[in-house]
Amino acid sequence: MANEYEIKIQICEIGKRIYDRNMAAANDGNISVKLNDKEWLCTPTGVSKGFMTPDYICKVDAQGNIIHAVGNYRPSSEIKMHMRVYEKRSDVNAVVHAHPTFATSFAIAGIPLTQPIMPEAVIFLGCVPIVEYGTPSTMEIPDNIEKYLQHYDAVLLESHGALTWGHDLINAYHKMESLEFYAELLYRSKMLGGPKELSPAQVQKLYDVRRQFGIPGKHPAELCHNKSGPNCHSCSTTVNPQGDASSDDMVKEITGRVIKELSL
Repeated sequence: MANEYEIKIQICEIGKRIYDRNMAAANDGNISVKLNDKEWLCTPTGVSKGFMTPDYICKVDAQGNIIHAVGNYRPSSEIKMHMRVYEKRSDVNAVVHAHPTFATSFAIAGIPLTQPIMPEAVIFLGCVPIVEYGTPSTMEIPDNIEKYLQHYDAVLLESHGALTWGHDLINAYHKMESLEFYAELLYRSKMLGGPKELSPAQVQKLYDVRRQFGIPGKHPAELCHNKSGPNCHSCSTTVNPQGDASSDDMVKEITGRVIKELSL
């Protein structure tokens, strides 16, 4: 098990990855890791995640109050958002917040990432809903994300960015990376006329694969609280629920979407 200093180094390394991959500009984004039931490490406010060293990292309690901080470094004002995740999800040991370009574009456009377009995204990430807008640094965002915590491991924050969590820091970061890759593929496929979605039957088979793998975390494969709503793979797919749509139907559907989006 890594000691506290090693975890600080890992936080700095992940921060640099986030910055180098254009997932956070300037001083944006924040990272936290649970040490035990009383102590958490987190990134400071007003510091670029690409240029941190271990002495930058702060230690806080369950309310986000400072236990230890060097010099003028202070915890991110958005630590409240992280602490709500830990409060409601005992299985979570790390949280990552960033502003990845494509994912944040979907968040700004108000479009959840629910189209099942590739097996890996369906198995490992699941649906990614949009949390209603909240003013940064206030309790609005923690309050708004709470209802999603028991059903998802990644969310878009309306007009803000993305939030992911996992059983360790690498796992939480990988979800952020996968989220951005999924969003980019979806965006680019829309530019080509629209993605060909996996059918509900194919999605269910992928859910079965996830169960067989025993992948930790929350996912629509275990429980979907949003049946017949906009945040579910099974509910948002455009193909025939009894099987694959015909090529003609798919073309008509894609054409209709393009015309609608172009307001023609």
